[in-house]
Amino acid sequence: MCRFVAYLGEETSLSSLVTEPEHSLIRQSYHSDERSEPLNGDGFGVSWYDHRISDHAATLRDISPAWNNQNLLSIAKLVRSQCVFAHIRAATPGLPVTQLNCHPFTNGPYTFMHNGFISNFKNIRRSLLSELSEESFNMIAGSTDSELLFALFMDAIRDDSSDDVEAMGRGLRRAIETVERVNREAGGTENSLLNLAVTNGREMAVTRYITDGGPNANTLYHHQGKSYTCVDGVCQMSPTEEPADVVLIASEPLSDHSQWTPVRSNHLLLVDQNLSVNSVGI
Repeated sequence: MCRFVAYLGEETSLSSLVTEPEHSLIRQSYHSDERSEPLNGDGFGVSWYDHRISDHAATLRDISPAWNNQNLLSIAKLVRSQCVFAHIRAATPGLPVTQLNCHPFTNGPYTFMHNGFISNFKNIRRSLLSELSEESFNMIAGSTDSELLFALFMDAIRDDSSDDVEAMGRGLRRAIETVERVNREAGGTENSLLNLAVTNGREMAVTRYITDGGPNANTLYHHQGKSYTCVDGVCQMSPTEEPADVVLIASEPLSDHSQWTPVRSNHLLLVDQNLSVNSVGI
């Protein structure tokens, strides 16, 4: 079912998110606390931005388990960024484990990842593909429901008159609405789980969503503060009463659970360039 973490704020190392915390993404890859199946070993990916060089993200993806990838462990110590998306994959049954199917996915300035699944995907995949523009159809390289969701988002953002965080939020809503409509038309009755995250490197929008709006949506938390530091494996967020300088959103808390705020089911978090966090219902 996958796990992910999204970071926006002061420059930090990849290791502060992926390897150093007591419940880092590496640990979640072999011992997730909030999934019935604790393994997320069907590949990983990490994307990060350096706007001094490009507005497009750099991305490392591989099919090896995150805990056993020496390239990831090596670069995580040295690479630093103000915006990081990292993902570990537990492949949906029936979908192959290939590098093309590993998250995050990128297109232009946008980076996208997904935790969950589209219900009835095998039966509605062709119908969903027919919803896409030629441009978005041609951007799909793999076979996942997640990449198709990203293609739906890209059509929505291209049609929008703006490209700010509100537009990204509208794009995620439209992707979800399209999936739900097509599934209903096909007679689908099971829940889809659509925790979606997208960024342009300066802002981000993230959903926690389940079709029936109930309590069984995949877990999602957020945490914000003045600064985020890791020393000898202890990672802490310095609190602030002022607008935050750091925002973290993760499938599971990376550290002391009590410091993290659960995101409500069927809500969208919008994090703007000033790192203000706004939660709105979907």
